[in-house]
Amino acid sequence: MSAIRLVIFDIAGTIIEDHGEVARAFSSALKQHGIPFTAEELKQWKGASKREVIRHFAQRCEPGLDPEGAVATTYETFRGELEVAYKNNLKPIEGAAAAFAWCQEHHIMLATTTGFYRELSTLILRTLRWHQLFQAVISSSDVRQGRPAPYMIFHAIELTGVLDVRQVICVGDTPLDLQAGNNAGLRGVVGVLTGEHDRNSLRSHPHTHIIDSVAELPRLIEREF
Repeated sequence: MSAIRLVIFDIAGTIIEDHGEVARAFSSALKQHGIPFTAEELKQWKGASKREVIRHFAQRCEPGLDPEGAVATTYETFRGELEVAYKNNLKPIEGAAAAFAWCQEHHIMLATTTGFYRELSTLILRTLRWHQLFQAVISSSDVRQGRPAPYMIFHAIELTGVLDVRQVICVGDTPLDLQAGNNAGLRGVVGVLTGEHDRNSLRSHPHTHIIDSVAELPRLIEREF
């Protein structure tokens, strides 16, 4: 079987630590604009397009509310809250940089896909000095539909010139990450336990492997792929 040529990483909870910044930003923005939600619902939407998450909750509000107007204003509040949070507290997952270096040494290309908007993913990667490591950086704003649709993954594959999905692995910490990888037909769909979801939660969704963190990825590729 063909060797792995591309690994596609989620960002928050997968290659950077997740301390609940996204959930808190959502909670604050939704509350400020009077849009009801529950914490459990927010957890289920983790990894999705952030604008799509806000749209989901806004559309359930009373008929008199303009959904798209509420989405636009709430989204801007969310962005402001999240950017402040990440500027003040941005830490890589232990072993992530070493995993990137191992992939490069073995001629494996790197890409990211994220439910973040492009400006935030760029901010994160530049702050960590990782932006030059990735051959493709894809955000939910680059495609018509975010996870669990496979389109961000396909876009990353397109930009890196890989022709065979059996040469691609995706790595993520949420059920939506796993669903998107499965929908893309990738050879490897790898869950990591460094986000909010535990092993039992991830196991209930299509996957090929579940590992403790991205630090274990090199050993997994050597052993299984």
